[in-house]
Amino acid sequence: MQVHVAKADLTLMPVDAIVNPANSLGIMGGGAAGAIKRRGGDKIQQEAMASAPIAVGAAVVTTAGKLHARAVIHAPTMEEPGLKIGVENVRRATRAALIAAAHHGFDTIAFPGIGTGVGGVDRDEAARAMVDELRAHRMPKPQTIYLVDLEEDMLNAFTEALANAQQGL
Repeated sequence: MQVHVAKADLTLMPVDAIVNPANSLGIMGGGAAGAIKRRGGDKIQQEAMASAPIAVGAAVVTTAGKLHARAVIHAPTMEEPGLKIGVENVRRATRAALIAAAHHGFDTIAFPGIGTGVGGVDRDEAARAMVDELRAHRMPKPQTIYLVDLEEDMLNAFTEALANAQQGL
């Protein structure tokens, strides 16, 4: 598996699937979810809500509407919109997204920082948890993962988490 950190807009990534750090109800209001809905269209939320409730630790795949990606993987970090979460939910959502990507045969996927917005998880802690889950994933797909954000703080957290993992820290 190749992992790349990229300063990019998640909604413009030309990958097989992008990951939406969702809520169990499938409501796409703010943060990454809101951006995905605005750029991709209401159909994405309608499909996610049709699969609700989606447990934290599970994931569903919907179409990507007008996005450049082929699909959206909705991996809930919280039961309802606006809840504060712990880092374990970041781990569970990351793991669920990876399993969904493998199950659907996606080669390339893009993750934003999970749980770092409304969820309130520290960026460094979230990045470490996400990288730990990437390293633990043993399925052949996805082959390429992009950790993307537009904010330097999140990009630095991803970069540091990857460097520390490679050094065994």
